[in-house]
This record gives sequence, C-alpha cells and structure tokens, in this order.
Amino acid sequence: MNRLSSALIAGFLLAGVSADAALAQIKVERNARGELVLSNDPSPRVRRAVVRPRKPNAALQSLIERYSLQQNLDVALVRAVIQAESSFDPRALSPKGAMGLMQLMPSTARELGVSDPWDPEQNVRGGTRYLRRMLDQFDGQVDLALAGYNAGPGAVQRYGGVPPYRETVGYIDRVLRLMDGSGWKGRVGSSRPPRARQSRPVQVRRDGNNQILLVTN
Repeated sequence: MNRLSSALIAGFLLAGVSADAALAQIKVERNARGELVLSNDPSPRVRRAVVRPRKPNAALQSLIERYSLQQNLDVALVRAVIQAESSFDPRALSPKGAMGLMQLMPSTARELGVSDPWDPEQNVRGGTRYLRRMLDQFDGQVDLALAGYNAGPGAVQRYGGVPPYRETVGYIDRVLRLMDGSGWKGRVGSSRPPRARQSRPVQVRRDGNNQILLVTN
C-alpha cells in the first residue's frame, strides 16, 4: 500500500469508515474552486488521480526526437502532448474531427502543409510546428501554449490566459503531469518548465449529504 492510500484510509478511519470501505469508495475530483476533493461519493463523476507516462514504439520515438529537435522543443513535452491527444494511436479520430497522433483539425492540417494527417511523420511534423507556434505566440509559457493548442489561440487571447473550459484545464493538467513523469528538464530554448506544485494540507469534512470529503485548501 502506498503512502497516499495509507493517508486516505487514515482519514476515512477518523471519520468512522472501515479500511475496506474506504478503499472501495475513494473518488477523486476537483470542485468549482479548483480544490482537489477525495470523497466516498459513489457517483460516476470521477477524475483519475494518477496519470502514468507510456512509451511510444521505436519508430514513433524517433519521429518525436527528430521533429522536437527541428522545432527546438523538449522531447518530453511533445511526447506528453501526443499521449494526451491520441495515446500514440496514429488512427485516432476525435468527435470534432481532429485526426492522428497530434489530433490536427482538417483546416489546421492544410495550413501546416499536411496532406495526409493519418501519416505519422506528416502528423508529427505538422503538430510540432503548431506547438512551436503556440509557444512563440505566448512567450514560451507552457500552460498558455497548451491552452492554445487545445482550445485555439483566440480563446487564450479573449480570456487573457487559460480559458475556463473544463476540457482545456484538464488537458493542461494531464500534459504537465505526463511531462513530470517523463523526465521533464525544461531545457534552454524549449519552453518554460511547469509551475511547481505546492503541497496542501488535507482536511476531513462531511458535506450536506453526510458524505466524507478529504479536501485540499
């Protein structure tokens, strides 16, 4: 049992819940204030607490390294974006029509000179060009560049920062955590490193429905 699980179970025990029940019932999500909430809420609105980096195959890794170098991007950033976008599946297709490894929309693919978005090399070449463009447009700020990649640069400009879209906020968080797990170094000339996350104390509460919550302040 890891340290996090032990801490969570301890909190539930203090609140009068058995260890077995605690393990079975723990759910993780963020509330409207951005607080991390761990609860025994049985509803399906659950957010994964852990994002583990995966490794692309050798051919894709070679493409990532080649075009990361060409666009002066950190390999860990590009790999994390591809995993978040498509889970390294070159045939991935989103409900909105985004295609391939780096999920290029048809109009964006045409603008980037990508004639076949399903071709891994063309897709990674175009996607890294677009990611480099976002980093340049937003002064190397990784969170804003990722927001631009996900929601479009116009949305970032309208809101003067990361748009308050649930999908975009979750996307940025996922990519940054994948980068952390992939050995992100923030090398010179790539982009700024993600902001350090400060640990927060956890409090055990009950809500109005008498559900047990572990909430970070």
